[in-house]
Amino acid sequence: MDLARALATLPANPRVVVTGNHATPWHTLGLLNAALPSYRLWALNGQPGLPDRDGVILESSFVGPGQRRSPRLRYVPARLSMVPRLFADQLPPDVVVLHTTRPRDGKVSLGVEVNVLPAAVEACRRRGGVVVAQVNARMPWTYGDAELDLDQIDVLVEADEEMPHAPQGAVDETSARIGALVSERVADGSTLQAGIGAVPDATLRGLVGRTGLRVWTEMFSDSVLALEKAGALDRNVPITASFMFGSSELLEWVDRNDRIVMKRTEVTNSPARIAQNPQMVSVNTALQVDLFGQVNASRIKARIHSGFGGQTDFYVGALHSQGGQAFMALRSWHPKADTSTIVPLVDEPVTSFQMSAVVTEQGLAQVFGVDEREQARQIIAVAHPSVRDELLEEAVELGLA
Repeated sequence: MDLARALATLPANPRVVVTGNHATPWHTLGLLNAALPSYRLWALNGQPGLPDRDGVILESSFVGPGQRRSPRLRYVPARLSMVPRLFADQLPPDVVVLHTTRPRDGKVSLGVEVNVLPAAVEACRRRGGVVVAQVNARMPWTYGDAELDLDQIDVLVEADEEMPHAPQGAVDETSARIGALVSERVADGSTLQAGIGAVPDATLRGLVGRTGLRVWTEMFSDSVLALEKAGALDRNVPITASFMFGSSELLEWVDRNDRIVMKRTEVTNSPARIAQNPQMVSVNTALQVDLFGQVNASRIKARIHSGFGGQTDFYVGALHSQGGQAFMALRSWHPKADTSTIVPLVDEPVTSFQMSAVVTEQGLAQVFGVDEREQARQIIAVAHPSVRDELLEEAVELGLA
């Protein structure tokens, strides 16, 4: 079946789920956008260039820069591990547009982006929808849940595109300091998860001297490759992830590499599965942390900026792991907003709470296992020096000092 005939079978205003993050099949999405006068476009962390016009409703549970300021955005709050359930029940897709390798031995590979896509394909096929794959010779072949039988796909669109990649820059001094404070608490043999950003990346790079480390994460980038090169990873345990983004060297390394096992989101982000990993260490970042240890990682002035993502999934899983730790790592001062990231009380909806420790370049504050007054005292101590007196006054008003 060709694409035009397949799209002609769709209901009015269909829901289209497309590969998101940094693996969007731009060529095929452009063809679909030209063919459909109106539709709902679901993408995780949608990048600039997504169709954003009258007739298109942008849907997501994790908002990216290509969706963030659109008046047509419909944000659906959900932890990433729960998005597959949305597809199965409340938000079933009519079309799924994948970005894959070229076929080999009756299969394609989803390559760098598995995430929620297997669940989307299953939900779409259950309702008689259409699955389209843009096949790209430049997409790395990865294993695990990335591999998909050709009989699960209705339309193949050949379009070789360069894969986006992120050249690795130098780690700035503040990020390196925060990363060093976290890495001091990570023992040999730990299992690692790190979120997106300079601080989590610096944390992993600070572990090159460890041994026997494992990786069980939602996403990874070149910091994991650096650990592999340094011999810090346990070579007998696969690197488990759901998507990746990094340099061209990283993409070459993962291609046909059986050390890399890509799993669907409801596996990588299952708190129960995360908790089974020994000494699970979760490192994430935020926009704000308050004196109660509450975190805002998703909203600015009440408007959605990103979403829950996998932060809560991994915090819960790590804290239930034997010897596990969950770190909230962030700068004490937000350079763009020119304000403290440690606040008396977050004035936005809370993304997560009850981490093991809050870490800034000023130090490490123990949160889990101490009473609320001691929590507040330690969090104030890692705030920027210019706001500590004000935070102490607010702590008194809040009954925390």
